[in-house]
Amino acid sequence: MRYSFATGLEKDWDAVIQGLTTHWNSGPVEGRVNHIKMVKRQMFGRAELPLLRKRVLLTAARPSPQSVTSEEV
Repeated sequence: MRYSFATGLEKDWDAVIQGLTTHWNSGPVEGRVNHIKMVKRQMFGRAELPLLRKRVLLTAARPSPQSVTSEEV
């Protein structure tokens, strides 16, 4: 049996339709994950887990540039 991307979409068609029509978006979560991975790459070989954890938590406390509105500037 040959498995392809299209076959997988057809098997889970209801989930595909739901994912394309819903208003929910995982963009902010993906952006935060990407940021944490970037910090981890920058700290690789420089420090142990406690410093990495502190840096991730401190940068996560700041609002992201996308969340700043024109009224706040």
